[in-house]
Amino acid sequence: MALLIPLLVFSMLFTSSSTEFSAQPGICYGQLGNNLPPPHKSIKLIKSLKAKRVKIYDTSPQILHALKNTSLHVSIMVPNQIIPNISTNQTFSNQWVQNNVLPFYPHTLIRYLLVGNEVITSTTNLTWPHLVPAMRKIKHSLKLLGLRKVKVGTSSAMDVLETSFPPSNAAFRKDISAQIIKPMLGFLNRTKSFFFLDVYPFFAWASDPTNINLDYALFESRNISVTDTGTGLVYTNLFDQMVDAVYFAMARLGYPGIRIFIAETGWPNGGDIDQIGANIYNAATYNRNFVKKVTKKPDFGTPARPGWVLPSFLFALFNENQKPGPGTERHFGLLYPNGSRVYDIDLSERRSKFRKLPPPENNSPFKGRIWCVAARGDNATLLAAALSYACSQGNRTCDPIQPGKRCFKPDSVLWHASYAFSSYWAQFRNRGGTCYFNGLAMQTAKDPSYGSCKFPSVRL
Repeated sequence: MALLIPLLVFSMLFTSSSTEFSAQPGICYGQLGNNLPPPHKSIKLIKSLKAKRVKIYDTSPQILHALKNTSLHVSIMVPNQIIPNISTNQTFSNQWVQNNVLPFYPHTLIRYLLVGNEVITSTTNLTWPHLVPAMRKIKHSLKLLGLRKVKVGTSSAMDVLETSFPPSNAAFRKDISAQIIKPMLGFLNRTKSFFFLDVYPFFAWASDPTNINLDYALFESRNISVTDTGTGLVYTNLFDQMVDAVYFAMARLGYPGIRIFIAETGWPNGGDIDQIGANIYNAATYNRNFVKKVTKKPDFGTPARPGWVLPSFLFALFNENQKPGPGTERHFGLLYPNGSRVYDIDLSERRSKFRKLPPPENNSPFKGRIWCVAARGDNATLLAAALSYACSQGNRTCDPIQPGKRCFKPDSVLWHASYAFSSYWAQFRNRGGTCYFNGLAMQTAKDPSYGSCKFPSVRL
């Protein structure tokens, strides 16, 4: 089996081409914020971080124009929603490349074209069968138009794996392994492209902080290691363990030589009250240590692939205030929207002295009650719509704020929305419900109850 090929052979397979790829990380430039600087200023900020490459989640003409005649290698993306159209229509694919890539190439150094973003995670299984055919069509379109330097791939989250521990026992999920992943690996192998992987030790650690050591997740472990009993390989950090799981899963399907490109990794600098370990200290520690790891000379690689360069993108450039979901989603940035740094970092690893970090205050789980209330009342129309939505969900969510009931007064949209948000969240948090409501809600540890009106809460 491929899994039995000595690790030395893997290293030899890669040595000849490893110098083609810079180990210096790039940056993910997301745009889900209503307070972000314009592209030309953002590109200057990216350069100030010493990034080698930039990844965007679309084909924004403004950004691609701003990247013209820079030395930054660029990754662009096909939207998830048009993957079925591309997979079934070569003409549509050709036209998409002609409209979205050709006008900027080669003056903008477009080097990677990702077909969708975490397609297996974020779309229904009706889209999945279209993924690899769409990748083939896009590659053919690039060839037809003479754009031969652009690698085609797609980004995957760690949930494409069914088992991941120990790494040598890792395997892709049975529902996608034969039909989706294996043909994808064949395409990547044939075109000498990468398996683009989103790796977040934060989420793995936060889901099980009792059994996973925080220092192990932050590349800070000195006396902590995990041994893979199947191979004897020793792991000193969670990132390597996660990456090697995917290498072994690919080898299990017969593709041990495909390189991994870290499409996203990072650590949140803030989050909600109920989110453990999301703080500036941990974010700076993780990202600085990640930069040290991947830029180390000689190339360290991972225990299963020693010496292999790991090209990468850190997530993300800015804190993006319009990203939905838990608070951490809006706090992955290296920069605030005004361009100032959340903490000092240098992606070239040439700078070693940084300003002192604030101590972490939430590395242990919060104990107590939390409420979800209206964050602001400046847009009564939006707040009324969110109130209506919350009241339409669950079991008698808003009965106490009906006329004549104990929480009706004061009779204001802000008050009623706060009650409705807390009631909704108390019912649905364990089923994935969030205290967000398009940015209109926030968590609080201060009880908003008044008189005989008692707000529902979540107890941690």
